[in-house]
Amino acid sequence: MQWKKTTVVCADKQRVTALAPVIISASRATDIPAFYTDWLIHRLTAGYAVWYNPFNQKPCFVSFEAARLFVFWTKNPRPLMACLDAFEQRELNYYFQFTLNDYEQERFEPGVPPLAERIRTFRDLSDTIGKERVIWRFDPLIVTPRLSPERLLEKIESTGRQLMHKTDKLVVSFVDVAAYQKVRNNLVRELDLFDRSSVLSAEPGRNQIRIIAEGLKQLRKQWHAQGWDITVATCGESMDLAADYGIVKNKCIDDDLIRKIFRHDRRLMQFIDDGDTDPDFARQRKMSATPGKIDLKDKGQRTACGCIYSKDIGMYDTCRHFCVYCYANTSRNVVNRNCRKL
Repeated sequence: MQWKKTTVVCADKQRVTALAPVIISASRATDIPAFYTDWLIHRLTAGYAVWYNPFNQKPCFVSFEAARLFVFWTKNPRPLMACLDAFEQRELNYYFQFTLNDYEQERFEPGVPPLAERIRTFRDLSDTIGKERVIWRFDPLIVTPRLSPERLLEKIESTGRQLMHKTDKLVVSFVDVAAYQKVRNNLVRELDLFDRSSVLSAEPGRNQIRIIAEGLKQLRKQWHAQGWDITVATCGESMDLAADYGIVKNKCIDDDLIRKIFRHDRRLMQFIDDGDTDPDFARQRKMSATPGKIDLKDKGQRTACGCIYSKDIGMYDTCRHFCVYCYANTSRNVVNRNCRKL
């Protein structure tokens, strides 16, 4: 996709060409709210950020000139919560993808705050900005000899009980070990697993997925009976769980949610409904057999991903949560080396 181009003036007064996306993802590559809030606010003030291509390290300037929405991905938004006024003052919309897992006993996420603290943060954030803008992710779901599907469901039920009425959606995914070399390497290194078959066993099989899906179906019924109208969805999963279990396919960067929450933002709606900030979309619309129907699906994501187009501004190998299943970090040493440079 070709975002609109603009010009930004760097600190050295040099003028450079920059992309001007409407939706900013912050970030699939690292936890900006948890670790880089100061950097984000500084870049917001400057009006642009520099993103480095993870494959060739070429810089790409990203202007916030046309930005109307920030989607935050985080396991600890607490540092950013004190700075949300910076977005409000600029009339910038935002919502959070908040991953709140219970892997304390398993030590899968050594860098995150204690579970009770994260639950308090989730509730505080929901009370501050509204439950429709805080998506709960229990993600990914990992199966080990000591962590059965049934035990996972107990953890989700326990956490959900404490988040009741504080969110409208629960998003889950199943750890994808086979597809990511970094995930395999990190699991071997962090969990003391020495053979590939042991690592792959962390990825739930189809029968285990059905057990989890049935359990989520029953949990949703239980929560609905208690007055909590929550949707359960999967992220990036090709397996269809809707018909049998009522678990829908998610769009994390979600045009339907954006229409629901931010209908007041005319410029954002122009992009969501008409794609008029992108010349490629305008040409596509003219050529389409169904004028007005615009395909916003982000072709740069996995096939099963439902997200619409956004521009990510995060950097791989910089997240200090050090989760054992991480696809964005190569190793602790690489992260620590990069962080010393920042």
